[in-house]
Amino acid sequence: MLRSMTGFGRAEQTVSDKTFLVEIKALNGKQFELQLKLPPLLRPYEFEIRNTLQEHLVRGTVDCYVNIKQNGTTKPVTINTELIKAYYNQIQQLAGELNIDTNSVLSALLRLPEVVTPTNEVLNDDDYKEFNEVLLAALKELNNHREEEGNSLEKDLLTRISNIKDQEESILALEPNRKIRIKEEILQLLDKHVGQENIDNNRMEQELIYYMEKIDIHEEQIRLRQHCEYFHDIMNGPEMGKGKKLSFVLQEIGREINTTGSKAYDADIQKCVVKMKDELEKAKEQVLNVL
Repeated sequence: MLRSMTGFGRAEQTVSDKTFLVEIKALNGKQFELQLKLPPLLRPYEFEIRNTLQEHLVRGTVDCYVNIKQNGTTKPVTINTELIKAYYNQIQQLAGELNIDTNSVLSALLRLPEVVTPTNEVLNDDDYKEFNEVLLAALKELNNHREEEGNSLEKDLLTRISNIKDQEESILALEPNRKIRIKEEILQLLDKHVGQENIDNNRMEQELIYYMEKIDIHEEQIRLRQHCEYFHDIMNGPEMGKGKKLSFVLQEIGREINTTGSKAYDADIQKCVVKMKDELEKAKEQVLNVL
């Protein structure tokens, strides 16, 4: 079974006084690239969270957003009393010079930068275990989306490879007549420009054999069939990450198709080659999304 690299997962759960929210979006990418946004409570666990994400997603461009809402009215904060005193002394001095009343200045002081800050607490181990369950739930949903899209990719890729094999069989049927036609054309040209009486039949036969071997596409067709079969084997294999292997096999398929086209010297075979190239390009576009 194939998996796409594209997917989205979201999970939310309330545990005691905290609500955990995890949203993960994955797109295709050559390697594992992660953009991770964590609240301060989870900063000490960043390394473990990154490892969990890479373990479950393997490859792709991933955006992960995590938020923790603390329910209720009691949220831990710290008041920087020394900073308030420093602000107040300067304000009192300025107020004295300007003859301004400072009786209601406290509310303004509490709104100044760095005066009131959240307490630098972290999640305890039990809370982190609860959060990790939410993270795994979001990953599971994302991977379910990947599998659903992977099924569509698998069907399309199998269709493309099947179409290439159909064109290869058409080339196989055209091959015998191609050799006969090329041989006849060479003989006609020799007869026209050299004359039958001036032809060394032994030498001509040797040259014909050499030329026909040079433009023979039998080996290319054998390798093309083998590559297509290997593509099927990889698709049916148990491993999860198959995208890179499939991409390499498509490169080899393309090499055999190009060589066939360069050796063909036949309009009907060239039409088959063009159709195979079209199917190959579509397969290459699809395989970029395979995990």
